[in-house]
Amino acid sequence: MDSYIKQFKEISITDIAAVGGKNSSLGEMFSKLSSKGIPVPDGFATTAFAFEEFLTQNSLNSRLYDLMLQLDKKNYSNLKETGLKARKLFLDSELPQNLQLAIVHAYKELCGDNYFEVAVRSSATAEDLPQASFAGQHESYLNIKGEAALLNAVKKCFGSLYTDRAIKYREDNGFAHEKVALSVGVQKMVRADKASSGVGFTLEPESGFRDIIHISGVWGLGENIVQGTVTPDEFFVFKPTLLQGKNAIIQKKLGEKAKTMIYGDDENNPVINIATPKEMQERFVLNDEEITKLANWALIIENHYQKPMDIEWAKDGITNNLFIIQARPETVHSQRNPLLVKEYKLLDKGEAITQGEAIGSKIATGIGRILQSPEESEKLQPGEIVVTDLTSPDWDPILKNAIAIITNKGGRTSHASIVARELGVPAIVGCGDATDKIIDGEMITVSCCEGETGFVYKGKLNFKETELDFSNIKKPETIEVMLIVGDPDKAFKLSFYPNDGVGLMRIEFIITHAIQIHPMALVKFSELKDPAVKQKIEELTHHYPDKEKYFIDKLAQGVATIAAAFYPKDVIVRMSDFKTNEYANLIGGKDFEPHEENPMLGFRGASRYYNDLYRDGFRLECEAIREVRDEMGLTNVKVMIPFCRTIDEGNKVIAVMKRYGLEQGVNNLEVYVMAEIPSNVLLAAKFAKIFDGFSIGSNDLTQLTLGIDRDSAIISDLFSEQNEAAKEMIATMIGKAKVAGVKIGLCGQAPSDFPEFAQFLVEQGIDSISFNPDALLKGIENINHAEKNLVAIRK
Repeated sequence: MDSYIKQFKEISITDIAAVGGKNSSLGEMFSKLSSKGIPVPDGFATTAFAFEEFLTQNSLNSRLYDLMLQLDKKNYSNLKETGLKARKLFLDSELPQNLQLAIVHAYKELCGDNYFEVAVRSSATAEDLPQASFAGQHESYLNIKGEAALLNAVKKCFGSLYTDRAIKYREDNGFAHEKVALSVGVQKMVRADKASSGVGFTLEPESGFRDIIHISGVWGLGENIVQGTVTPDEFFVFKPTLLQGKNAIIQKKLGEKAKTMIYGDDENNPVINIATPKEMQERFVLNDEEITKLANWALIIENHYQKPMDIEWAKDGITNNLFIIQARPETVHSQRNPLLVKEYKLLDKGEAITQGEAIGSKIATGIGRILQSPEESEKLQPGEIVVTDLTSPDWDPILKNAIAIITNKGGRTSHASIVARELGVPAIVGCGDATDKIIDGEMITVSCCEGETGFVYKGKLNFKETELDFSNIKKPETIEVMLIVGDPDKAFKLSFYPNDGVGLMRIEFIITHAIQIHPMALVKFSELKDPAVKQKIEELTHHYPDKEKYFIDKLAQGVATIAAAFYPKDVIVRMSDFKTNEYANLIGGKDFEPHEENPMLGFRGASRYYNDLYRDGFRLECEAIREVRDEMGLTNVKVMIPFCRTIDEGNKVIAVMKRYGLEQGVNNLEVYVMAEIPSNVLLAAKFAKIFDGFSIGSNDLTQLTLGIDRDSAIISDLFSEQNEAAKEMIATMIGKAKVAGVKIGLCGQAPSDFPEFAQFLVEQGIDSISFNPDALLKGIENINHAEKNLVAIRK
């Protein structure tokens, strides 16, 4: 009997041949990591030998072999029929008597006096291996209780070795059907039906960024998240500050969680899906303490296996305890070279049909084909785009023919997302209305290159694909090359670009896209007169009894995401620099902004921060930065003050920041100032006594030096950073900063557009230059060339 069954405590990672990848990993964790505080529910596994005995006793080997010979391996036209026949062979057979006795004996040992519910999962000897990990090829059965139900579930698992998708997968990957055996794992159920469950990755699943633990979760049993039935909550935890004991949760996203899977009423319906009550949809499935606990466990698991891992977790609603119920190697990004990047860019503007969560960063154009189920596979032609409600493992053979995937439901860890990453095709999941908005057979463009949100456009849009190889890029020797970043959704991907940090982080993008509301409208929410504005704010902030906290949290999470992506390199965050007309366009903004004839030269930058009209708004900005630095531990964040006109104004801003918890020098906080006004240049020595560094804003400095409105088309030909007067101002600013002994950089396009301007900056001895991502490589090339020229001149 021992050869039929292995207890989890007897299994290690070396037992893959006997119990498959899934069960060997469970045994490894149970036997090796329980002592390190990782709770794994106990269980046992049937062995590959038990499976072979089942085949032999029922004379299935030759019949299955003959059946597979009849498979149409070109078009797979008879795949469904062949799979059905193969599975029927299993279901019409009997488990060997000795195997039945061994399973029942192990079940009794596991349960003691009273049988309890177990999860019964398949674990093939070629499944969940690093070179062959395709999610959900075989079946799992939850809430199985009693001897007869367990034996039936084991037999059904055996038969699931021949699901249509498993047959196709083995054919695609060159695995001989007869060489693959199936082990069945039997594990004590965690009562997640009364709480929550989910998955975790020990890297960021879209970019492969290694310092993030990504946790997602739903109410009830975890099949909903794996199948993509619902959009889950998402949590991002930063490993370096987690290890420092800081609040390392840098981002939280509330998912709709429309369905909850719970136990069914009878053996024929062991699990059922119910609608999630509205109040539960509005709550996160985990609190911060639980998120942190799972993240710490994920670190221990990753460290044990010495590779990025894909983990499943569950919370018991009776005991409120968390458990790890599975772990396998992550197989997409861990196999890729992050220094080889493909960039995609739309060249046309299109009419958006729908949008959802972008999976990957590619663009695809083709015919949108609406499919209701895998039964309609013949409708999909090669090179078309699958549009459906949601996918499950039964879709795998079909999806291999699609150039993109669009679903109404699901999130980043759903089945459609996992398969899209495996296949290297773009996907947009969780659209909600894709099957209603897209017309079957129409030409569409799927764009996942615009950040976290993916868009489906009408028609065939032109796009550009660029291959970048960062492995051979040589960064300059004397000058730091930094990035200009605003969108947190792109930060992890941009972290792989050759860089020395972020020289300018614009928070305006976060305020416009993530927050959308004027900060003073949140501070004075109760005083707002317009009911439509109040209603709109209420809709966005209804999770926040304290409206101010909404602004602080959203801004802190956006800044923290960018700071984490580039940690420990400097991330210089410029405080808000909207003009009054731009602020007025935010929700509720018109009540708090004066009308100005020339906002470019009006109430902007530093002047707002100590003024009664905006001081409380600046307080919220400061609180967000304080949270990022002091609570989350991202002390690589530096602060930069824009448009500071006078010395007195500089002192006022430093004092106001101190009052709001951002004290210069405390916790190594450095405060920079933009050098973008002639007064900054003329009084640079005095400004250097107030601030820790300068960043030249060449656009504003040129505009104010030449007296040009850069938005005026009539005189636009006069605007140039290479004008003699503008260059004189820049050279003077660099020289004075050097004398004062403070850092000085420049943000702008000119050094990448004009090699001679890069040469000028190198000759002046600037410390850093910041580029937009699409100009970075050209900028590096220009600086390297300039450095060589300078060396040659000095010789």
